[in-house]
Amino acid sequence: MEKATFGAGCFWGVEAAFRQVNGVTSTAVGYMGGRLKDPTYEDVCTDKTGHAEVVQVEFDPSQVSYEELLRVFWENHDPTTLNRQGPDVGTQYRSAIFYHTPEQKAIAEASKTALASSGKFRRPIVTEIVPAADFWRAEEYHQQYLEKRGLAHCRI
Repeated sequence: MEKATFGAGCFWGVEAAFRQVNGVTSTAVGYMGGRLKDPTYEDVCTDKTGHAEVVQVEFDPSQVSYEELLRVFWENHDPTTLNRQGPDVGTQYRSAIFYHTPEQKAIAEASKTALASSGKFRRPIVTEIVPAADFWRAEEYHQQYLEKRGLAHCRI
């Protein structure tokens, strides 16, 4: 099994999208990239901790490639809006790829370059590609939030 971690705005809808991918064995929502140890949702929502809301994906690379996970990431948010997704504003909603290996970094950078060259977006892609840091699991009520409520996606 391997891990991949993505920040693409509110983690509820992003987690739901990754849970639909064959080869994804588990997901967890949480916080990464900030300064505070073991932050709470309330801490992160102050926009002062530096954390992004993220989904950590565990996957079987014999069933799904990292490239395919990147495709899901790119398709499920707007990577051209800085620190914002829909009505959600703040650094915790930034677009970010947190790589776990040098190979993930190279694949993510190539994917971002290809997407930027594709002409799909009129504005520049602002997604940061940074090393994975400590993952702080979000409170239990955030885990599989939409699934627990019988919803398939967020309405943004």
